[in-house]
Amino acid sequence: MFRNGEKVVYPGHGVGLIEGIQARSISGVQCKFYMLRILESEMTIMIPTENVTTVGLRPIISKDMVSKVYRILRTKKVEGDQQTWNRRYRDYTERIKTGSVIEIAKVLRDLLVLKADKELSFGERKMLDTARNLLVKELALASAHPEEKILDDLKSIFSH
Repeated sequence: MFRNGEKVVYPGHGVGLIEGIQARSISGVQCKFYMLRILESEMTIMIPTENVTTVGLRPIISKDMVSKVYRILRTKKVEGDQQTWNRRYRDYTERIKTGSVIEIAKVLRDLLVLKADKELSFGERKMLDTARNLLVKELALASAHPEEKILDDLKSIFSH
């Protein structure tokens, strides 16, 4: 159960703020909903409280997990490097949809390593931006650092 004012991660959309818990009657059945405002887009989403697990709503990662994410980013071994760009794109899309910070970090790492070797397709560039935005916002909140510091960290990891 999440609380009002708590920051959570909604897979594929990023960090959101629970702005309230409302009860609504739908087809005569009382349902409780989290009113979630996605910070990046100011979009508000109603999530049934009993569907939290199904949609993958989760708390912000812990500080311990932040260092694990940085370890993944520093491991420059790319997975699936020999795949065609559209197969990679589908794979990355599925991994981002999981909402797992580990999977998002792997997608970002793989794309940044690939970008150093060759030109990314338009879809891959958009995917890179999406993965970077999702990861930077959550890492900034989890580590209590500004997003600019996280971006600088990423630049220094991948500038070698």
